[in-house]
Amino acid sequence: MRRGLIAFLFVIGIGVLLYPIITSNNSTPKSPQPTPQAAPRATAIQEKNIKQMVVQNDVQLTEKMCKIDCNHHLHQMLQDLEQASPAQIKSYAEKLQNDHKHMAYLVWVNNEEHREYGQLSETLQPEAKAQLEQEIQKAKQKVKQRESYEASPTLKGGHKYLVLGVPSKTNESHGIVAAINQEILNTVNKHQRRNLRLIPYPHDQKYRVKAVDTDDGKRKRVTQGDQNGDTSHYYTNEIVVRFRHQPTEKQLAQMKKDIHSSYVRHAGYAFIFRSKYMSAEELENYFKKWDPVYIEPHFLYMTNDVPITPTVGGEEQPNDSLYKEYQWNLPIIDTNKGWGVSKGNNQVIVAVVDTGVDINHPDLKGQLLKGYNAIDPGTDPMDDVGHGTHVAGIIAAKVNNREGIAGMSWYNKILPVKVLDNSGAGTTYSVAQGIIWATDHGAKVINLSLGNYAQANFLHDAIKYAYDKDVVVIAATGNDNTDQPGFPAAYPEVFAVSATNKSKHRASFSNYGDYVDVVAPGENIASTFPNNQYAALSGTSMACPHVSALAALIRSANPTLKNTEVMDLMRKSVIDLGPAGKDVDFGYGQIDVVKALQAADQQSHTLNFYPYSVKKAMDSAEAKYIQK
Repeated sequence: MRRGLIAFLFVIGIGVLLYPIITSNNSTPKSPQPTPQAAPRATAIQEKNIKQMVVQNDVQLTEKMCKIDCNHHLHQMLQDLEQASPAQIKSYAEKLQNDHKHMAYLVWVNNEEHREYGQLSETLQPEAKAQLEQEIQKAKQKVKQRESYEASPTLKGGHKYLVLGVPSKTNESHGIVAAINQEILNTVNKHQRRNLRLIPYPHDQKYRVKAVDTDDGKRKRVTQGDQNGDTSHYYTNEIVVRFRHQPTEKQLAQMKKDIHSSYVRHAGYAFIFRSKYMSAEELENYFKKWDPVYIEPHFLYMTNDVPITPTVGGEEQPNDSLYKEYQWNLPIIDTNKGWGVSKGNNQVIVAVVDTGVDINHPDLKGQLLKGYNAIDPGTDPMDDVGHGTHVAGIIAAKVNNREGIAGMSWYNKILPVKVLDNSGAGTTYSVAQGIIWATDHGAKVINLSLGNYAQANFLHDAIKYAYDKDVVVIAATGNDNTDQPGFPAAYPEVFAVSATNKSKHRASFSNYGDYVDVVAPGENIASTFPNNQYAALSGTSMACPHVSALAALIRSANPTLKNTEVMDLMRKSVIDLGPAGKDVDFGYGQIDVVKALQAADQQSHTLNFYPYSVKKAMDSAEAKYIQK
């Protein structure tokens, strides 16, 4: 395979299509020393079945978290309103429903008096509405009898509701009945089927794109999700060009006239041209006469989430309601112990370049900076998919607020950058623009839970820009269980992350290869989701923010470290999994938060790192001498 000649397309969690680059690419992916060969890839049927089980588990865990979170809020409401007036109850209920749109219907039970707030969806068919009302009546009767009630009926038309009856623990006459819309389960199912490539994605009709084989560049029809690992998408009537010399206005006007241009956009070092009549191949032939640095297709990218009570071992255990039962991912990498070294620093900013972030989520309140929307400039980078909100929560959801989950960092701020649209896909331009914007607005770490299998000079330029500005760029490898290098993860300036499960095995869907730096938890990960909800998602997209959070914690513990030193430190402070040393399944190993933070904290002032410091000083002196 001509890996050095492959161009590219991006997706949430990675795993899409590629196209051979039209001109030669001077950059090469990472190629460390030879490593053991990975286990054989499962058959298409086996892989599909395994991925379907992962999606099923994500949906089931999301449903359980929804119950816990809703019960938590209803119990809190009963406690807060024990002596409240009807007006106060109404005000509280309205705010709760406004903050949690999925709490469609509430009934405040006070002896024989019932006060109702909200209303059942008007889209419910009469039969479904009658079925739901029966469950609500059952819940009312149970609450009167001082008993709890829980039911999750699937109604006609595919609607699923959670009906809860919660009696007060302190006031025998009080209770609450709630009907909670569980559309989030359908959302998670649909999202994960795309994220894990169980369905062809993206759809050609929406993007006017061509799917091609990554080996020979020939047109390919994608009908099955597993075919995404061998294909790429690009716009049929657009081209990206980087000129050796900036064209004059007169030259640009001539180009536009010659190609019947309907759109020209300048971004960074390159231009994007769209023609009314010419194909990408015809545009390539035209621009060759201008002797450009490179010409390549305009690829598409897509998505690849109070005082502390110490335990006997000295670890800090947060009181967040979903932490103990669902956040297996934090203890397994010793995050809790790491907090004893550093909980972060609000001066070290992490950019989440993704689908945006739900800026109103209560578990992210105070954790978000004003971001940027490359899809719709001038508007807030609101998440209309859920992926970016999930990624942001893994990094920095508020800790110890008795709400939802705990993020890995207590104090590092998130810079939301929306580069993927409401389908979870975005262009080379939007992703590159987002990376450059984040770099120029103070990001010290950039999380890219997106990718594809093709190299694109245009995107690589943006990566190099961030790298040269001392940013740690971290990317997911992809979800196609393949050793084909995924980009941007395989660029030498990027830190590549694959996924593991609870058993510290490589996740069944996770990509692998000699370019992988480390692995992190990525299966059934609980995190924040839009509209004040929580969801469990799986993918290398979920593994990636664990490493981004670690990089932010390291830079908080030791701000003097350069991006290359942060990356080197993370490689050296791992839990070695698989064969001894670096291997294709786990890279250098699974991240170890406490080991990495202790190394960062000690590096500048202990003898343990004296040889490393001396070498760093000698390299710096040598570089200065060469420059002279």
